[in-house]
Amino acid sequence: MNYYSLNKQAPNTTFKNAVIKGLAPDKGLYFPESITPLNKDFFENIDSLSHSEIAFEAIKQFVSPEIPDNILKTIVEETLSFEFPVVTLNKSISTLELFHGPTMAFKDVGARFMARCLGYFNKDNTNEVTVLVATSGDTGGAVANGFLGVKGVNVVILYPSGKVSDIQEKQLTTLGQNIKALEVHGTFDDCQAMVKTAFLDDELTSKMQLTSANSINVARWLPQLFYFMFAYKQLHNTHKNIVFSVPSGNFGNICAGMMAQQLGLPINHFVASNNANNVVTRYLISRLYEPKSSVQTISNAMDVGNPSNFIRIQEIYKNKFETLKEHVSSYSFSDDETRIALKELYTNYNYVADPHGAVGYLGCKSYLKNHPDAHCVFLETAHPTKFLDVVEDIIKEKQSLPEQIQLVIDKEKVSVKISTYDDLKAFLLNK
Repeated sequence: MNYYSLNKQAPNTTFKNAVIKGLAPDKGLYFPESITPLNKDFFENIDSLSHSEIAFEAIKQFVSPEIPDNILKTIVEETLSFEFPVVTLNKSISTLELFHGPTMAFKDVGARFMARCLGYFNKDNTNEVTVLVATSGDTGGAVANGFLGVKGVNVVILYPSGKVSDIQEKQLTTLGQNIKALEVHGTFDDCQAMVKTAFLDDELTSKMQLTSANSINVARWLPQLFYFMFAYKQLHNTHKNIVFSVPSGNFGNICAGMMAQQLGLPINHFVASNNANNVVTRYLISRLYEPKSSVQTISNAMDVGNPSNFIRIQEIYKNKFETLKEHVSSYSFSDDETRIALKELYTNYNYVADPHGAVGYLGCKSYLKNHPDAHCVFLETAHPTKFLDVVEDIIKEKQSLPEQIQLVIDKEKVSVKISTYDDLKAFLLNK
């Protein structure tokens, strides 16, 4: 499979180069040259397939021939070493839990898959690769864990100071080895802007090989399509009109779901559930795409004012606004509404959600008002104990810490504080 830049000003390239480079030379996001739908038999017989078998068939066309089938099967099996259960709350709403991995966030899958692909590509290479990643919360921990100890790969994570939860911060600042954390005075958008500037800096890129582990990287983004297939396998025998409500920040997760739809997965519709950072919600009403500075919310991983992956969504639907609206609805919710949803989930269903899942739940409720025959699945993207101060204050119930959290909670935070791009550049050149 070859990939092209969505800026259309760079040569097409291989999966390997797309992974290693992250961004195209014209600074566009890479997109696969073609998408071949899977046979209908695949979905008709999905009940007989394991998660690893489903994932292998779904991702194979996007990485072949550069990763041999036997290697790809091993990568997939190592990536998917935990469960993805669906919990049904009522006849109209279920949740897909994506927090059973090592850092208890949905990004574990993409980070682990990308780390193993990059490790394979770099196994005989004496040159080091520096993975540069901005995080609004969960990406940093997942990338740190996924790449820990990978030969020939250094990881530098930028995160906004004071704008991630304590546990999220511990997960990305305590591992050591080849993982370095930069605490940025600013917002996630500032972190992301610094990363993009680094890729544009010829002086920097002439001295080191940079790649990104944000969802702009095809190896981080594409594996997220697995989730939607796993949920379909668990629900399709009892629910025919399945809709997914995805808490959306940088829009990589929902975009991956749309790729699953392009592969033939019988998904009827998507709901992009936004917090106060609602550029896409406003776009679907006004047709005007107007990025704004992000604002801080209790669902911090979604605090993105200019979502990178939205251009991929437009490409999937051929840049036709009406086609996009046929497949996507979007709603925006305040912190107060999110708190009410967290309380409602606990009171009515004895279900403890995190703030991002609560936004997804609200998206389901909004969509179902006009589509009562649908079964809406919201993605629970992180374990609630990653947001203890918010969750415990709302449900008034003490939560025990899972083993994954206990492993990092008492470790010492190690970070380097920076304020400007020049600070980042100096760190990279001197590290």
